[in-house]
Amino acid sequence: MTTTWFITGSSSGFGRSMTETLLARGDRVAATLRKPTALDDLKAQYGDQLWVARLDVTDTRAVHQVIDQAFADLGRIDVVVNNAGYGLFGAAEEVTDAQIRQQIDTNVIGSIQVIRAALPHLRAQGGGRIVQVSSEGGQVAYPGFSLYHASKWAIEGFVESVAQEVAAFGVEFTIAEPGAARTQFGAGLVMPESMQIYEDSLVGQVRQMVMSRSYEGFGPLSNPEKVVLAMIDSAASHPAPRRLVMGSSSYTHIHEALTHRLDALEAQMDVAFSTNED
Repeated sequence: MTTTWFITGSSSGFGRSMTETLLARGDRVAATLRKPTALDDLKAQYGDQLWVARLDVTDTRAVHQVIDQAFADLGRIDVVVNNAGYGLFGAAEEVTDAQIRQQIDTNVIGSIQVIRAALPHLRAQGGGRIVQVSSEGGQVAYPGFSLYHASKWAIEGFVESVAQEVAAFGVEFTIAEPGAARTQFGAGLVMPESMQIYEDSLVGQVRQMVMSRSYEGFGPLSNPEKVVLAMIDSAASHPAPRRLVMGSSSYTHIHEALTHRLDALEAQMDVAFSTNED
């Protein structure tokens, strides 16, 4: 049975790989990206099987227009993959106001608006799946990625709530949390001018690792093709897994973070209960 997918950020990385994989297996793909010509080779090969539109997810009006048109042209879209996003690296006081705004506008507001635009269509057709691409950075935090983490923690909280709002309509969500992988994520990082005071700190250490494209400190790297296949396979799972952790490093780091948070919570049980009204 042919499945129809809508994917944002399809020009490179997981978005491009997913588009190629789905087309090769015979599915239909509505691919959006800021430079549609980047998919000219796939369009020439697959023709009407691939629907392409220009979309910058920071343009809310365009988000609604493009998604409305995709549903109108394709009739039904089974899976919406909210993939568009990028990373901002720098200590909190190094990044500029404009960089903060762009990070939030893209990773948070852009993702929120894609979901909001898709929900009426998914409800009307009796259900569907939304895959929100996050990262292990949606549950853990590293120095220098504070704004990136802020965006991922924010969108994960949004999805947790909205998933409950629309569950009765047959709309399900999965938050994809891959670890570090051999994609163009590092090359696409936005990095402000560094401050000398941070060079000998943890921020400086991570910066050197990022600039050298050496991610060994984050653990074993994930295979991008395997990550994409796991996300595709998850769309056929019922009920939908709320979170999909991919990569042993992602699993290890998230497990450690959750364990530490749970230990800290349990240590505060007496304080928590002591603040109840008598």
